[in-house]
Amino acid sequence: MVRIAAVVAWFVSASLPAWAGCFPIAQGPASLHLAAYTPEPLPEDATLRLSFLGHASFLIESQGGVSAVTDYNAVHRAPFAPTIVTMNNAHRTHWTDRIEPGVEEVLRGWDPAGGLAEHDVTIDDMRVRNVVTSVRGREGWGANSNSIFVFEVDDLCVAHLGHLHHPLEDYHLAELGIIDVLLVPVDGMWTMPHRTAVEVIEQIRPAVVVPMHYFGRHVLDAFLAQMDPAWGVRWLEEPVWSLSRASLPFRQIVVMPGS
Repeated sequence: MVRIAAVVAWFVSASLPAWAGCFPIAQGPASLHLAAYTPEPLPEDATLRLSFLGHASFLIESQGGVSAVTDYNAVHRAPFAPTIVTMNNAHRTHWTDRIEPGVEEVLRGWDPAGGLAEHDVTIDDMRVRNVVTSVRGREGWGANSNSIFVFEVDDLCVAHLGHLHHPLEDYHLAELGIIDVLLVPVDGMWTMPHRTAVEVIEQIRPAVVVPMHYFGRHVLDAFLAQMDPAWGVRWLEEPVWSLSRASLPFRQIVVMPGS
């Protein structure tokens, strides 16, 4: 496997539908497209290869050659144009209008017209959908301006919280469904206090938590100190991680270098 520093490698799909693992309660049908880009194959025993690009950006690649970048911006980018990009509008490190040629789907976590952003896209073996939340609280300024994006391939589901600032409501949890891997901002200041981040993790109940969007080891340590000691911590040597349903750990925090 070629390891590219700053590459998030993900989801390898087999024979099940791309949305088989999450079981959201409140969802409609997804739109379907054909993938145009074929990335380097994932390991045969992997369903997901996750690599960290920087700040809150990860690159996600499926076994079928579909790729996605979270919180796509003009600073932290993959070494190739991904198939799908998702964005949130808290700061310019979470979005950009400078889209690379070759990107097929641009999914903004907010509606520029002021309504609700609604995305549900399937390209080959990857489905990407959003759950609308807010920046700066549940209502008022910033309402409906953030989205949690859910990436589904085969029997694994990964959720990226974006720039979330508040605990979730029951309807958010119903739309999310079952989440295996949760990418969580743990800066403790610009998004949520650490105690709120822990509350959100307890609400979603993923198998794996990947911290992101923090500035310094002391900030990460402060977050880890708030977590239940029953959660194990795994420190990766490289910012790339391949996994499958069979290898998925339970109640583990996976720290990726550079995050």
